[in-house]
Amino acid sequence: MNKYIKIILTIILVLLLFVIRAFSEELFYDPLIEYFKNDYLYSKIPKIDVWHLMIDMLFRYILNSLVSLGIIWVLFERKDYLKFTGFFLMAAFTVLIIAFVLLLRNQFENGYLLPFYIRRFIIHPLFLLLLLPAFYYQKLSNR
Repeated sequence: MNKYIKIILTIILVLLLFVIRAFSEELFYDPLIEYFKNDYLYSKIPKIDVWHLMIDMLFRYILNSLVSLGIIWVLFERKDYLKFTGFFLMAAFTVLIIAFVLLLRNQFENGYLLPFYIRRFIIHPLFLLLLLPAFYYQKLSNR
């Protein structure tokens, strides 16, 4: 693929991640946004429709994952990187969502930091920031 096309596609995909983030309040149900912005230290968590929250978190995770897979494909053009990323993202979501639901079921009795960061890993494409340098290092070490 041409170098300029790679740059343009990467910029478009990164902008798409920004668009998902910018319209998250309109697109996704997440009452924990306001909870973590305000007096989460002194108040109980709001009433949450757990199934609705999980479905919307899954939808947001899938959107971010598809864009992340697109970025990895554009930058590296390797099927093995794409397969690894896909399996990694599926496994990570499974582990994180189970942990989050268990913490949510306990009403964050053991503290708010762990659920806050688990939720952050689910709703933001943070794994992309971990995988890009790893794949780049792998590419350099294969030379």
